[in-house]
Amino acid sequence: MSIFENFEKKLSAESKSIVFTEGTDARILSAASRLLAGKTLHVILLGEVEAVKKAAADGGFVIDGAEILDPATYPGFEEMVAKMVQLRKGKMTDEQCRAALAKSNYFGTMLVKMGKADCLLGGATYSTADTVRPALQLIKCKPGIQSVSSCFILMRGEECIAMGDCAINIDPSEDEIVESTVETARTASIFGIDPRVALLSYSTKGSGKGETVDKMRNATTRVQEAHPELKVDGELQFDAAVAPEVGQLKAPGSPVAGYANTFIFPNINAGNIGYKIAQRLGGFEAYGPILQGLNAPINDLSRGCNAEEVYKMALITAALI
Repeated sequence: MSIFENFEKKLSAESKSIVFTEGTDARILSAASRLLAGKTLHVILLGEVEAVKKAAADGGFVIDGAEILDPATYPGFEEMVAKMVQLRKGKMTDEQCRAALAKSNYFGTMLVKMGKADCLLGGATYSTADTVRPALQLIKCKPGIQSVSSCFILMRGEECIAMGDCAINIDPSEDEIVESTVETARTASIFGIDPRVALLSYSTKGSGKGETVDKMRNATTRVQEAHPELKVDGELQFDAAVAPEVGQLKAPGSPVAGYANTFIFPNINAGNIGYKIAQRLGGFEAYGPILQGLNAPINDLSRGCNAEEVYKMALITAALI
């Protein structure tokens, strides 16, 4: 049974809801119809009600059972505005909150914040920033977490690996590397990966010098001390992380070197390039970015996504609850 079949089985036994911010998009409607047909999730589609119904009919998608909500006619809109004003604590006026909530990205995020939905998936037409910004402002980080990070899950046949942070933090600090390492290991475990986490660098165990080397080495030490239950090592070059003959030569006895399946990059340049090399040259399917560190699952789609990717990202998002 594949990981996605496991997710379907698990979610069908629960009663979770997902909100899609772009309710008239054909890719969203295709995924929604599959989720509804399988009784996998309760689906909330955002948009003008008749427009959503027409788009579904035009595409031949059956969305019976979906809840369609239009911010312009939502009965609890004023309550939502008041709640957002309170959350923003003087940073946004009543009118600014009202204008923001007229947009489905903010409206959908507030549905999650107010417990009307369990999770959100957006970005089929919105930018990553337009999905992440409302989440940071309204959902906010989990207790003890100071920053949001991301990871991609990459699959090739039965092989499954995790890579982070490839999409959010441009040049993460040492503190942010520590947090994203722990969060990425937790995400990996949800996908059945027993995480062996390599903090990557152009240096292995002091073979190179530089600020980013120090950052990855120091972050490794801090994670090892705070989370002795995790298998973590660094700083490691990529070959030392994945090739046993190299890893065990350079870091003998390491539980990670040569056997890593979860990779932490020093910055977004390396991370974004790295996962796309794996995807395009290595034949891996890439799912993400999966946002980490938030109080509720909010995830972003690529604007170039297809219906199959939307469906699988919906399963992933709900599985994070």
